[in-house]
Amino acid sequence: MIEKKIEELRGRKRNILGHERTRKSAVLLPLIKSEQGMCILFEKRSPLLKHQPGEICFPGGGIEDSDEGTEDAAVRETCEELGLGSNDIEIIAPLDILVTPFNAIIYPYVGYIKDCSRIQPNSDEVEEVFCVPLRYLLKNKPIYKNIYFTLDVPEDYPFDLIPLGKDYPFKQAKYPHHFYIWKDKVIWGLTAWILSHFLSMVSNCEQSASLRK
Repeated sequence: MIEKKIEELRGRKRNILGHERTRKSAVLLPLIKSEQGMCILFEKRSPLLKHQPGEICFPGGGIEDSDEGTEDAAVRETCEELGLGSNDIEIIAPLDILVTPFNAIIYPYVGYIKDCSRIQPNSDEVEEVFCVPLRYLLKNKPIYKNIYFTLDVPEDYPFDLIPLGKDYPFKQAKYPHHFYIWKDKVIWGLTAWILSHFLSMVSNCEQSASLRK
């Protein structure tokens, strides 16, 4: 019986350990072609929302059981927030999965909004949308600071079961914070972390292209 159970693991697709205890979301980093060149669209969340009111973010939200996958969730949420249809969005690629220190997993995607004139923000969730030229974000480096997390070990922790006991050198976790400034807007937090990841890939592609010339 045990061997049969082990054999049933063959072909299993891996997931993130502990994912069942996390909140899962999907977001879209939306690209728009404009007179200013390629731009990234951002939302300012409605001040009436309970969660992070007034903050800058990408369109997205929680993954629902009815979603066919994380990409489907990112497109659905974008359509709901920006008043678009799924045909208005062209997904380019998934970005790296972001596992946060706050029991959340975010599945980001990058894609085009084909016609920005079709955008009609849902006022219940979105106060305004704005675009930032990609060239500006590549040229102007963000303010970068780290936040550090240390373990708050309870008094009844079984120190006697681990090497060095109470002197065990638990590691400190580092949580990066980027701050991108655009006019009167500040892009920070998880949105800026995803943005930084995307910009680093675009920048590396540009450098590789220039070296090949």
